[in-house]
Amino acid sequence: MTTWPNGAPKPGDRAELSRKVEAGDIELFTRISGDRNPLHYDEQAAAASRFGEIIVQGGITTAILNAVVAERLPGPGSVFLNVNWNFLAPVRPGDEITGAVEVTEARDDKPITKLRTTVTRQDGTVVLEGTAVCYTTPL
Repeated sequence: MTTWPNGAPKPGDRAELSRKVEAGDIELFTRISGDRNPLHYDEQAAAASRFGEIIVQGGITTAILNAVVAERLPGPGSVFLNVNWNFLAPVRPGDEITGAVEVTEARDDKPITKLRTTVTRQDGTVVLEGTAVCYTTPL
């Protein structure tokens, strides 16, 4: 079996996905994670915070990158081995976010890819940036 059955990704290869974040996503994520931080639910507490209004959980923001990696690049069978993400700005219900990955390195001896990652809001604000390492199981 070859390491990359469909050929290794190349540095500079890019992929992205976009989705609108809905208020209901907060409740769904809470059911999965148990995260009931008042910044996600309490309008008064959120208004008094530096964010000024309700924000979504960071896991909702990063989930778009899970989808890009699993669906687009490196593609099906890919999982994160390591991530290093910096959250730069909030995401709010109603925002459209775009997760993007760019290959910075792909190993020849193993199906391991290093990626530059970003999540950007519809207004062009980068809300997350960082890096990830992925392993791709040949399917």
